[in-house]
Amino acid sequence: MYKKEKSIQIKSSASALYNNLSVLPIAQKNLTYFAVIHGSLVNMVSASTDGLNFSHRQLQSKEGGLVHGTSLIMQASWCVLPSRILLVLASQKGIQMYESDGSIMVYWHAMDTPEAQTEAVFARGIAATGSHYVCVGSSTGSILVFNIPPEGTNITVSEVLEEHKDPITDIASDCSEDKGCIADLVTADDSGLLCIWKSGEDFKLIHKISSYGVTCSSVRMWSGIIAAGYGSGQIQVYDTASAAVHVEINAHARWISTLDVAPESGKLLSGAEDSFVNIWRLFRNPESKAIEVEHLHTECVIDVQVCGGKFCDPEGSAFAVTGYDLSEIIRYVQV
Repeated sequence: MYKKEKSIQIKSSASALYNNLSVLPIAQKNLTYFAVIHGSLVNMVSASTDGLNFSHRQLQSKEGGLVHGTSLIMQASWCVLPSRILLVLASQKGIQMYESDGSIMVYWHAMDTPEAQTEAVFARGIAATGSHYVCVGSSTGSILVFNIPPEGTNITVSEVLEEHKDPITDIASDCSEDKGCIADLVTADDSGLLCIWKSGEDFKLIHKISSYGVTCSSVRMWSGIIAAGYGSGQIQVYDTASAAVHVEINAHARWISTLDVAPESGKLLSGAEDSFVNIWRLFRNPESKAIEVEHLHTECVIDVQVCGGKFCDPEGSAFAVTGYDLSEIIRYVQV
């Protein structure tokens, strides 16, 4: 069971984007960073773990290092690599990478916008994978793989993955400690297609999971298991090695807007436009090796269209939620 804690106020409300919350726990400093998008701004909050002290910062979307207020941000996410942590913003104009506290921009990548193209171009879908890669998706379906040095600004595009034909919605890497899995990255698009990859100097496509006519809005990967949330309100749970469906959950009455996994416990959070947040547990049956899902908790966030939800620690003992047009981050703690 979880109980509601004191909310964190933010300077401007959350935009109606799915996956509109990123959380970075920093245990050694007893701090938690939160990031929520409002139009061309990112509201950043640094909160002490006791919930008593906060500091606020707002990042403005930029184009080539210049402030460009009309460039809407589509996603913001912290990318944790062994050697450094970056805050990555994906927007209509391009991709921005900052030091983890948002103080210094270290890299800018412009999105290609051909003159003949009438449809909007944007970046969306962010994940760190391997020892030094950050992957960012685009509205054309391509995925840019950035090679991140241990320090400095010498960031380069090492590869472009071209398996998707529709706009990328979300990207996730395997967040478990066991990195011996056959694949460690999954990408999702507007059609519902999933691609499973093995990252490395040359990214290898392992499986494609066909769409069934519904957008996959959020995807997570843990210990050889993929959880994918769809516009239908369903969660499909796949085995990474075989790409087979093991569990199908009619989890929500409306569009799923966010999924998250607690890496140390296998807890799965799902939030949707129906104002509900569910907590599940993913595990493998020790005898059959089949993937199973156990429901642990349901929370109704009254009168809130949930657009982001994240665990605040690796165990999943606390989580936070954002809602469309809501100027606060609502927190829950396990009791």
